[in-house]
Amino acid sequence: EGSYYAAAVDWAAKNGIVNGVGGNKFAPSEPVTREQLAAIFFRYAKAEAPEADVLSGYPDAEAISTYARDAMAWAVAEGLVNGRSAAELAPKAGATRAELATILFRFAALQNA
Repeated sequence: EGSYYAAAVDWAAKNGIVNGVGGNKFAPSEPVTREQLAAIFFRYAKAEAPEADVLSGYPDAEAISTYARDAMAWAVAEGLVNGRSAAELAPKAGATRAELATILFRFAALQNA
């Protein structure tokens, strides 16, 4: 309450876009992970997971949290998220500003297609 982002977090929570990090907390000052970003965009788009297994090519796919698995599959299938390398999705790694900007750019293009 009282922060400049309170209204945005409240709106996102009420619309099912963010669910917090557990314990009834949102941790808005903490870095966001790549899987969290995928989940946010997935929920905002009201998307569905792809039928094809697009994650099996990444050895670290098993590191994706259960809540984010469909979201990461969707983000990879739609080209929003690429691996940091051919062998690494890095789902729990913090997203850089460059990654966020790229994902946002790709998401906007997807929505305008």
